[in-house]
Amino acid sequence: MAIIEAKAVFKTYDTGKVKVEALKGVDLIVEKGEMMAIMGPSGCGKTTMLNCLSGLDDLTGGTVLLDGKNVHAMKDDERTTYRAQKMGFIFQNFNLLPVLTAAENVELPLLLVGVSMKDAREKAVKALALVGMEDRKDHKPAELSGGQQQRVTIARSLVNEPAIVWADEPTGNLDTEKSAEVIGLMSTLNKEKGLTFVIVTHDPGVGKRCQRIVEMQNGLILREVRN
Repeated sequence: MAIIEAKAVFKTYDTGKVKVEALKGVDLIVEKGEMMAIMGPSGCGKTTMLNCLSGLDDLTGGTVLLDGKNVHAMKDDERTTYRAQKMGFIFQNFNLLPVLTAAENVELPLLLVGVSMKDAREKAVKALALVGMEDRKDHKPAELSGGQQQRVTIARSLVNEPAIVWADEPTGNLDTEKSAEVIGLMSTLNKEKGLTFVIVTHDPGVGKRCQRIVEMQNGLILREVRN
C-alpha cells in the first residue's frame, strides 16, 4: 500500500532575478514499510524532493499525498501539526539543543504538541532505549560522540511513533564505522518496526542498505534500482 504518492511535482525557486527549476514534474510512489534512498549529484534536487514530499517546502505544481492526505492543501498550522504527529526527521547536523539532555531533546517535539511532561518523558526514554541510548539519557550533546548524538536524533524522530521518517544525509557527519552503525540501526528499525524511511544520501553504503534507490539528475528521476 502506498504511503507516499507524488504526481507531477514541480518546484521553482524565483529569486526575482533568476528562476531555478529544482523539480521538473516528478512522479514517485513509496510503499508503506519501504526503506528508500534518494541519490544523485549535488544540486540535482534530492533535498528539494524530500522537503516537498514532507511538506517543509511548498510546491510550484503537482500533488503529494501522505497516507492519503494532501498535505499541501492544509493550512500552515494544520500542516505543522500533521508533521509533528505523523513524521520524524533526521538531519546531518543533529540539531540537538546543547543545553538540554538527551531525554529532554527527545521529548521536546511531544511537549510542543501538548503531551504532558510525564508522558513525554516516558516516551522519550522508551525511544532512547530503542536506539541503545537509555543509559545516556541524562547526558548533554557535548558529552556524547557523533554517533551517539545521531542515535539521539533518531530517537527524537521516533518518539511520536511516526508513519514516515525523513532523513537528509543522516551519516554525512560520521566516519565510516559510525555511518555503518547508524544505517544498520535504521535498517533494523525498518525491518522490525515496519517504519517507512526516505533517505537523501551521497553514501553508496547507505544506498545499498535500502530496498530501492531513486537516482536523480537535473530535477528529474533518472532511474530506479532495487537492491
